[in-house]
Amino acid sequence: MEKKDIRKMNLQQIKDYFVSVDEKAFRAVQVWEWLWQKSARSFEEMTNLSKGLREKLESEFVLRPISIATSQKSNDGTIKSAFKLYDNELIEGVLIPADDRMTACVSSQVGCSLSCKFCATGYMDRKRNLDPGEIYDQVVAIDAQAKKDFNLPLSNIVFMGMGEPLLNYANVLEGINRITAEDGLNMSPKRITVSTAGIAKMIKKLADDEVRFNLALSLHAADDKKRNQIMPINESNTLEALREALMYFYQKTQNKITFEYILFYNFNDTLEDAENLLKFARQIPSKINIIEYNPISEANFKNTEEDRLEKFANYLKKNKVTVNIRRSRGKDIDAACGQLANKNKAA
Repeated sequence: MEKKDIRKMNLQQIKDYFVSVDEKAFRAVQVWEWLWQKSARSFEEMTNLSKGLREKLESEFVLRPISIATSQKSNDGTIKSAFKLYDNELIEGVLIPADDRMTACVSSQVGCSLSCKFCATGYMDRKRNLDPGEIYDQVVAIDAQAKKDFNLPLSNIVFMGMGEPLLNYANVLEGINRITAEDGLNMSPKRITVSTAGIAKMIKKLADDEVRFNLALSLHAADDKKRNQIMPINESNTLEALREALMYFYQKTQNKITFEYILFYNFNDTLEDAENLLKFARQIPSKINIIEYNPISEANFKNTEEDRLEKFANYLKKNKVTVNIRRSRGKDIDAACGQLANKNKAA
């Protein structure tokens, strides 16, 4: 019989197991702490359990921690890691250091099914969803890197790595729950941002579930014709459908939306495009992050020129929109936004 993954059980199920084998129920709480507070990677590490009990757990359950297959450090301090999963699949995660914060960029799927034309992950197949433990483990591993290399703990988490988080809804929410829970890593949900390409019905579900983390929409064009060209998901989730879903999300959560907008040269970087973005963004309490494009070999898009970027941003600013310009990090090791594609395969 195949062993059960203990991290896919809830606390009550673990308690029920201990009672069924004539052990005290409080043992379940000890195991739970080892799994989700102390980030144990094996039953052997659970030293407040007897050796016999650890061996029994080992014989009946599996623990499947991820491991770092390769790591690369950029000239700017960014660290990209390829994480090896229990079935030998690979995902990538990134530590982005700054003076005032340490940010982990984590993945939610092995590959992606959305085929956004400017994103390297979009040219991969989606192999499978990550489970909550694999999401949690990325945060633990990147936090350890932050402490080792910069002597600071993680301060922020962004779900902007490989995959579409809202197509792995239950696992992503449970992963965030383990990261934010008092009996987990106890991080503030206000320091977590989930980025979506835009799936209207799942944005509404986030609202109904009253999530406390931040939501970002990868927008990149504020008219349907252009957005359809670069993001096929827009054909079934139009800007109007997204506007309605985002308003619903804001009304339920009171959390402002972040719009992410990559400026592609001669595609979406004119003042007319800025006006379209302004009209869209004004309908929902929001801020805009303008992102530098990071070229990939699979696509012919180019980053816009600096003067066009300045004109675009200034147009928005003078119309009283909150705008941040996000410069690329980790470009020299393919760790920047849109570049994660497992180029460096694990041995």
